[in-house]
Amino acid sequence: MGQYHGDDRNRLERLQLALVRTRQAAADSGQRVVLVLEGRDSAGKDGAIKRITEYLSVRSTRVVALPKPSDRERSEWYFQRYVAHLPAAGEFVIFNRSWYNRAGVEVVMGFSPPEAQAAFLRDAPDFERMLAESGITLVKLWLDISKEEQAKRLDARRSNPLKSLKVSEMDAAAQVKWSEYSAARDAMLLRTHTPIAPWYCVRADRRVPARRAIIQHILSEAAPAGVLEDVPVPDPKILFRFEPAALEDGRLAP
Repeated sequence: MGQYHGDDRNRLERLQLALVRTRQAAADSGQRVVLVLEGRDSAGKDGAIKRITEYLSVRSTRVVALPKPSDRERSEWYFQRYVAHLPAAGEFVIFNRSWYNRAGVEVVMGFSPPEAQAAFLRDAPDFERMLAESGITLVKLWLDISKEEQAKRLDARRSNPLKSLKVSEMDAAAQVKWSEYSAARDAMLLRTHTPIAPWYCVRADRRVPARRAIIQHILSEAAPAGVLEDVPVPDPKILFRFEPAALEDGRLAP
């Protein structure tokens, strides 16, 4: 299991077993869960998803990572292509990047006009309120890393042939436009963190504790009481509910 040894591996496997039990309960209850995973480039979304889904059924668990929209999709209501992937009863859908592309990469790289970006920040809380009120358990996580750690990971990605499919032209922009991405992140968190669909932030420089905290948080939101009673709460130094002070006190990378 890669970087996992001894106690780390045992702790992860206990959490994965709790996920399996949670999904077994969801098959009976019809619970629908959506996980939105956002974050800096190379913040660890793919690795976290591997650990989350490792022992889950592919029949009821889907990972959605949409490519850039087609000409037809660009003419649709912005949220339309994401709605098509929402879960039915008993399903767990993970968006590896999501509708929040419009508040991040599209802002920094100019892939959509400013008026569309402003409309998104206005409309996203209403869209998510509708999801929650329909009975979907919506979990939103922002994975944050330091600029230095991102540089190390991007360098490692470029030098490893096994990771060549993950290399993109966006990699260079992640460092060059670091400050612009920070500003976009700040605006996104401030405008779309709501009581009904809050953001939780993960300090992800250390992969193993971050992945463990992510699974613990998913369980805290979705597990039945009989499963959750055996699950430790996430370390608040690693995973915390967003608040504006986090933009100034060092919890989120400037």
